[in-house]
Amino acid sequence: MSSVFSEIPGGLNAPVGFLTGSIYCGIKATNPDRPDLAMIVSEFPAVAAGTFTTNRVKAAPVRVSKVHLRSAEVVAIVANAGNANACTGVPGIEGAKRMTQAAAKALGVKGRQILVCSTGRIGVQLPIEKLEHSIQELSSKVISTGSNAVAEAIMTSDTVKKEIAVEVPLSSGSIRIGAVAKGAGMIDPNMATMLCFITTDACIEKAELQQALAVSVEHSFNRITVDGDMSTNDTVLMLANAQAKNAPLRLGTSDFEHFQRALDHVTLSLAKMIVEDGEGVTKFVEVHVNGATSFTDARRAAEAIAKSCLVKCAWFGGDPNWGRIMDAIGYSGIKMREELVDIYYGGTLAVKGGVASSTPVEQLQRVVAQDRFCVTVDLHLGKAEYTVFTTDLSTDYVTLNMGE
Repeated sequence: MSSVFSEIPGGLNAPVGFLTGSIYCGIKATNPDRPDLAMIVSEFPAVAAGTFTTNRVKAAPVRVSKVHLRSAEVVAIVANAGNANACTGVPGIEGAKRMTQAAAKALGVKGRQILVCSTGRIGVQLPIEKLEHSIQELSSKVISTGSNAVAEAIMTSDTVKKEIAVEVPLSSGSIRIGAVAKGAGMIDPNMATMLCFITTDACIEKAELQQALAVSVEHSFNRITVDGDMSTNDTVLMLANAQAKNAPLRLGTSDFEHFQRALDHVTLSLAKMIVEDGEGVTKFVEVHVNGATSFTDARRAAEAIAKSCLVKCAWFGGDPNWGRIMDAIGYSGIKMREELVDIYYGGTLAVKGGVASSTPVEQLQRVVAQDRFCVTVDLHLGKAEYTVFTTDLSTDYVTLNMGE
């Protein structure tokens, strides 16, 4: 048995027993050519896991799905774009519930077996009558090749569809994992304004699935930032329907480890796609902090750098302004000694012992002129490290977010 997983086509439909599809229902009234309602259906009852925004202002579908996620079995996910159904009060909660009830009625299951997501503009009431009619229609049109249509339907300011699938050989046969995601703006750790739907035909208990997903999200979606704003709707949902007929995955086994590595690859790949597709983005930047006294300090320093508007604007201008990086480290509140800090741009030393290195600035500028580069900070105080994936901050980002 090989422990190496491989990427395969099919997205959400690569695992056995999943049907998907999308439809235009009129939420995005100005763009009838793009679908705005999607559905993912497991042909067999599945166990489900999920993670949600940590924003204290939570959209109605987040609140409803958190409750429904307690169900022993889940059958489908229904999601709309163009309306976030956030900050919509009691009518918003009722609208999210009616979406699940419409899907449940169409599929002949219970409302609590449906998970619901929304993405789009905040503070606008959901056109629930349109959605109910379209959910009924869509339920009869889901197919075994509709993953790409789902990826398109959940896009808002995204410019590309985000989709991936892998096959994982295990001791008792192969299992598959498929996924789609959306996200481009309001991207910040825990988790970014994003939706991600993952399917797998692996046989795994609900508790183990939740643990695997939580670990995977922590190492992927919780390590990205575009603009430092956290959304009200962030959701990652995963369904496992056991149709691969593998021996149940158990914590502590090599099979579980292989499954975890493959899931981590799926979520990290999608997380990077989200950053690369960030609103107005011209540069993808990996910020790595090592030598910290604690994991918490390493994370705080990396996130301070990755979210600094000054740093990000400098990158957009092609300026390797390491002084702004030092400034961000200093106000992050971590334990540090200025005279020990080294900073590298793409492996090239920019700062040694807290002061400028002898590297010519032109050499550093060539690194920052690239559309992908890494910034490494060594604090020289310990062994803890942390990585965040981020972007520059461009004038296009401002234009895109000036409002209608």
